[in-house]
Parts: sequence; C-alpha cells; structure tokens
Amino acid sequence: MSFEIPEPYVWDESFKVFYDNLDDEHKGLFKGIFAVAAKPSDGNALSTLVTAVDDHFKYEEGEMQKNKYADYPSHKKIHDEFLGKLRGLKAPVDDKTVHFAKNWLGQHIKTIDFQYKGKLG
Repeated sequence: MSFEIPEPYVWDESFKVFYDNLDDEHKGLFKGIFAVAAKPSDGNALSTLVTAVDDHFKYEEGEMQKNKYADYPSHKKIHDEFLGKLRGLKAPVDDKTVHFAKNWLGQHIKTIDFQYKGKLG
C-alpha cells in the first residue's frame, strides 16, 4: 500500500497525527527526503536527513514511553530497521532509494503512527 505524496512537496493534512510537535517533525522529514531527492549527490543533505530521522524517532519513542504506549516495542523495532537502512546509505542516493524513503514515511505515518492517535497524552 502506498500513499500519494505531492510533488513538489507540500504538507498534506491527511498525514496529521494531531500532536503538533510530531506533525511538525513529520513535515521536516518529508522536506529532508525531498532535499535528498533534489540533490542526490549532496552528502550533507543525506546526513541532515539521517540526523532528523534519528532525532524524530527518539522524540516520538520518548512520548510513547512517557505515555506507556502498549505498541512501543514493535514501533521502535520498525524505527530501528528504517534508521539502519538510512545510515547505510552514501551519496549519491539513487531514485529507487528516494522513492523507497518517501513511500516508507507515508505508509509508516498513515498505518503505524496513526495507531497512537489519542494515546500519547
């Protein structure tokens, strides 16, 4: 299953999880992926994306732990797998990998993150 991500990128309200900080971070992750897509040979864009994803996952997981979110362990495992893939990338990043990252993020938000709506305080 994939979800349409507008190009050029604009935030789509259908991705809202209704926690302002998390929605803002999700916007930043999409922007980071599109920055890599725009400059696939730019190692700084890739590094910035990896840092943003890592920071976001840590924050989101912290919110889950703080609120005793029952699906935290499985959610964290999914995060760890994706972050591991990102950390293994080197510039230039090919179109197939950018497409994978866009689809992964869209699907993750709408299927996995949506499960915590209303459960994080």
